[in-house]
Amino acid sequence: MSSVIESIQTLLVDLPTIRPHKLSMTTMACQTMVIVRMRHSDGIEGLGEGTTIGGLAYGPESPESIKTNIDTYLAPLLIGQPSGNLNALRARLNRSARGNAIAKSALETALLDAQGKRLGLSVAELLGGACQEHLPVLWTLASGDTAKDIDEALLRLEQRRHCDFKLKIGANPVKQDVRHVAAIKEALGDRAGVRVDVNQAWDESTAVYGIQALQDAGIELIEQAIPAREHAGLIRLANRFNVPMLADEAVQDARDGLDLIAGGFSGAFALKIAKSGGLQGVLELAHLAQAAGVGLYGGTLLEGTIGTAASLHAWATLPEMAWGTEMFGPLLLKDDIVAEPLAYDDFGVALPSGPGLGIALDEDKLAHYARS
Repeated sequence: MSSVIESIQTLLVDLPTIRPHKLSMTTMACQTMVIVRMRHSDGIEGLGEGTTIGGLAYGPESPESIKTNIDTYLAPLLIGQPSGNLNALRARLNRSARGNAIAKSALETALLDAQGKRLGLSVAELLGGACQEHLPVLWTLASGDTAKDIDEALLRLEQRRHCDFKLKIGANPVKQDVRHVAAIKEALGDRAGVRVDVNQAWDESTAVYGIQALQDAGIELIEQAIPAREHAGLIRLANRFNVPMLADEAVQDARDGLDLIAGGFSGAFALKIAKSGGLQGVLELAHLAQAAGVGLYGGTLLEGTIGTAASLHAWATLPEMAWGTEMFGPLLLKDDIVAEPLAYDDFGVALPSGPGLGIALDEDKLAHYARS
């Protein structure tokens, strides 16, 4: 008899960050993760993670709502169902519950982790196999202090930890932000690539000024300069400047991707399992982008190790990611809840090995950081 899903437990886990992480919409000193423990009748446990940024500052799901909606609405749809038919379970969730992409991503991750453990296969192997075992990882400079950001970047270069950097801007006046970014690029020179993420903070006229100045300063990629809903404006900006535009919040799933591609968007897409409701959804978007010649970038919602590992298994199945990844979330945290951390070295991170995600919990650390 096939295994069935017996129980789904969710835990809120608060981990402090190594420094304040400043974005246009909030400043983070702690990251809250929703950890999913999905137990099956054959004794296998699958792990998942749902994480967002700054409570409700970033999007419509908060850690508390993710937990509540899994416990109240989503888990009952899965408990008692056969464990192995991931497509049917995903369809069941999408048919019965609208939205809640992060919560669904956490559950799909746990299903894939369990199925991989059951079959003795990694999640990447379940998804068709890995094309790469080591993925490049950039680092986000987000202290807001120019001198500190330069020192931090130089240290990461010396450590061979990161050789590309992204700057979070948009909280300050545009001229101040441009001066900040230009000074960092000048200090790093050709030793490192520099990109910016505006996190939707500008209107289109401000973006025209800001992007031109950033392009003149040698910045190589501009992420989500204007609000997500303004697809036409993003397409205009992409066609106006030589520096590529990276669509992030504007492209949640394959439907958004199709809309941008049909409109003539010529930039790149930021992939995030949390935006697309899980690994299968984000790969649907990735394959659409590949068919249209749109570049790919492996994005993060600053997930911890479980969510980061899940993303890495998805990115590893893609033959090319023109803009690399930003899967640095665990490095931003002072501590971890897993037995073995991810292996970051040589400007990137190794794909975890072993069945499923290749990740095991540290039960003592989990108990220490979980909310009572």
